[in-house]
Amino acid sequence: MQRRRSVNTASEPQPRRSAARTAIVAAAIFVVAQVVLLLGVTTPDKLYFDEVHYVPAARQMLLPVIEEPILNPMHPPLAKEIIALSIRAFGDGPLGWRYPATLFGALALVGVYFCGLALFASQGRALAAVLLAFFNQMLFVQSRIAMLDIFALAFSLFAIAAFIHGFRQQRPQLAFALAGLAAGLSAACKWSGLFVLATCIVIVAAVRLMQGWRTRFADGNSEDWYQPDLWPDFRLHHFIACFVLIPAVVYLATFVPLYGFSLPDLLEAQRRIFADNTTSAIAGHTYMSSWPSWPFLVRPVWYLFDKLADGRIAAIVFLGNPLILWPVLIALVVALRDWIVTRNRDAFLVLAFYLGPYLAWALLPRVLGFIYYYLPAATTASFVLVYALTRKPAPRWLLWAFVAVGCAGFVVMLPITAAFIETSMATFNRLMLFQSWI
Repeated sequence: MQRRRSVNTASEPQPRRSAARTAIVAAAIFVVAQVVLLLGVTTPDKLYFDEVHYVPAARQMLLPVIEEPILNPMHPPLAKEIIALSIRAFGDGPLGWRYPATLFGALALVGVYFCGLALFASQGRALAAVLLAFFNQMLFVQSRIAMLDIFALAFSLFAIAAFIHGFRQQRPQLAFALAGLAAGLSAACKWSGLFVLATCIVIVAAVRLMQGWRTRFADGNSEDWYQPDLWPDFRLHHFIACFVLIPAVVYLATFVPLYGFSLPDLLEAQRRIFADNTTSAIAGHTYMSSWPSWPFLVRPVWYLFDKLADGRIAAIVFLGNPLILWPVLIALVVALRDWIVTRNRDAFLVLAFYLGPYLAWALLPRVLGFIYYYLPAATTASFVLVYALTRKPAPRWLLWAFVAVGCAGFVVMLPITAAFIETSMATFNRLMLFQSWI
């Protein structure tokens, strides 16, 4: 009896130690990422690419009285409100414009870490997912420019982490409510944040539909993505609260600083956003591309290309790391096979949160698209890679070898990824493997 009490006493602090370790690792990821992302962030010292739209809109929010017309009304206000707070704190200059992007880029990597833990229950695999998300180049570039996408991505990743955690629980109400909260904040930055919320809704609806049909697999097991007894106490009112009411309330609350509590003004703001996001009457753009081409990295977007006095160049391209993002296409086939053949739950979840934010673009009538719309799917692709590289009988070193290769590709691309690392036309020409990249 004494020995049994000793064992139980020794095991009791384990959850607390695990939570403490998770918090320490998350804090370390945030601090390291914040430092790295801040390096050279004030170069260039002028507005570039779509900063010319969002920074003036943020400046307008700092005026004592905001007069019509509201600048940049085609996007929700939360990310611009955060940029405005940064301008007030750090001044109307490059650091004030871009610091929030670095902050939310670091938070996005923390979100990747939490997603990895929820998916794989492994510190090693979660950290590998963080490194792959960072080395894929897209998150790095988007975390150093005053645009809206990195804000929406960070909130979306926290929504995914909460949802996956709840998906594995018998009582998911709290986790799903947190997912709805984070998804609402994501949509309040950019409407593409709704894609993650829609993915969560589709997953829950599919499970409930199959339960309503009393579906059972003849050889069912605990690793199946669908369980007939999943969430026994999760009711319709819980669903509405978590995935409709909470997201709607937090989303609309972000409009109050601009429009007050005027219902007509709030509705008109939504109408303008809807009209912009669904219109097909938009002129072409030099760097536009369509959604089927994004996983193949066919057409990048050049955010900056400045020729300097000494013949060197300062360049920033949003392309993605081919050494990471091309192999994703193979990993997707592996995960799809496992979901279909073995009904693997992890395969199902990594596929859902890659395909949901990506294929949603196929449903929009909008013809003007850019590869940076692929950022959320490219980030969650790190989970697909970790899944494929760690499934049995893959050797344990394979994942980390792949991370090392991805790191090498990231370093090679730095001269055209960070403007403060000036480069030559010769290096630029060597890195441009295809004519469509120019």
